[in-house]
Amino acid sequence: MTDSATSRRFDLIAFDWDGTLYDSTRLIVRCIQAAVVDVGGARPSDLDAAWVIGLGLGEALARAAPDVPREKYSELGARYRHHYMQHHDDLVLFEGVLPLLDALQGRGHKLAVATGKSRAGLDAALATTALNGRFHGSRTADETFGKPHPRMLLELMEEQGVAPERTLMIGDTTHDLQLARNAGCASVAVSYGAHQPDTFEALSPLFVAHSVAGLQTWLLQNG
Repeated sequence: MTDSATSRRFDLIAFDWDGTLYDSTRLIVRCIQAAVVDVGGARPSDLDAAWVIGLGLGEALARAAPDVPREKYSELGARYRHHYMQHHDDLVLFEGVLPLLDALQGRGHKLAVATGKSRAGLDAALATTALNGRFHGSRTADETFGKPHPRMLLELMEEQGVAPERTLMIGDTTHDLQLARNAGCASVAVSYGAHQPDTFEALSPLFVAHSVAGLQTWLLQNG
């Protein structure tokens, strides 16, 4: 076993996407709000719209728009996608993400994505960023189950041959932290995404990072 392997606490590091690697929280909030109004629902608050980020699209929109009847859910989803795709090309990675991934790869970590996005949405995002080909695996809500159901992490661990105690989930929402707990994994939270950091404590993340640079420092020292 190499020195880098013996010094690693985690062999597999799984990242959430929106609000963790990708600076998309504000856009998603605006798109959820616009879609709900388009179908005649009451505009959700910024806080309510942000809370559902990370869930599968159908569940997220239903929770954000409790006054919208079920028969309009299909239209609601279509309106969300319409608004999102109008601005998709404006989105960027958070500053420091690429150096972070390079540093983790240099230590021999396996990297993965576990996201509430659809497979089509994640593939489109990967194709338009410098992240394409950097991950050993990925799972999306529409091909497994939405967060916090553990299936996406369980499948990634099985695929990569890594035990739960050697796996770390990193995300910006309580959904991500609960996903990790349900899968028997440790977690780290970031405070610059969708959920307020004071909601993280009950789910016992190992660390709460307030920037990508802070996340990298902690991971290289403790991951």
